[in-house]
Amino acid sequence: MGPSAAFFDLDKTVIAKSSALAFGRPFYRDGLIGRRDMIKAAYAQLIFRVGGADDQQMARIRDAVAQLCKGWRADQVRQIVNETLHELINPYVYAEAAALIVEHRTAGRDVVLVSSSGDEMVRPIGELLGITDIIATRMVIEDGRYTGEVEFYAAGPNKATAVRELAAERGYDLADSYAYSDSISDTPLLETVGHPTAVNPDRALRRVAVERGWPMLEFRHPIPLMRRLRDRPAVPVAAAAVGVGVGLAIGLALYGRHRRARAATA
Repeated sequence: MGPSAAFFDLDKTVIAKSSALAFGRPFYRDGLIGRRDMIKAAYAQLIFRVGGADDQQMARIRDAVAQLCKGWRADQVRQIVNETLHELINPYVYAEAAALIVEHRTAGRDVVLVSSSGDEMVRPIGELLGITDIIATRMVIEDGRYTGEVEFYAAGPNKATAVRELAAERGYDLADSYAYSDSISDTPLLETVGHPTAVNPDRALRRVAVERGWPMLEFRHPIPLMRRLRDRPAVPVAAAAVGVGVGLAIGLALYGRHRRARAATA
């Protein structure tokens, strides 16, 4: 048996929000995106959270994000992320996730952050948590600006492919490795390891987890980094039945209204 690793999805698994949406406000403030872009992104995130996305929808999201970023200066994006990281992300890291990361490290496992968000956002978040191994979406940059093309889209089956490639490179025993995610779109990632766990799962992933007997964890305590370091033993990591929260219920209502409206105009 070779060494093992623990692979963590980011949004709603390690942090209690969407990393991409979290930086929407400073991007808007600095003129990179408009108000309409923010609304469209929030709505797309809502639909994705409620019902997941198939390969075609994920491809459309990828292309839309690439075009939105076209022409942006890469150094400006990095500066915005670095300046706002502690305000927008630090208070929202789940204490349970931080404790679990420490547990895996103590057991001698490498910890890898795997996210469909851009590398420019994910890598600084990883550094905040002491994680240097990152799998994230990479955009093509030429002459210091985004070209509107995607070098690697870290979503769906692509996450699993990247994990297998990293495992082959480092000799990880995937049968003895762990993976954590909240989204049905990450089923291929969870299937790649011998110890998959659904964290705050959406409806579809919860159904799959029940069918396959995968453990489920409920993370409910996002707290700032300094308090996390001071009170780390106070927040245990425990498996629990995951209920449908108020936010998800609102999302389902909006999604149902959207579907009914489309059916009425069809």
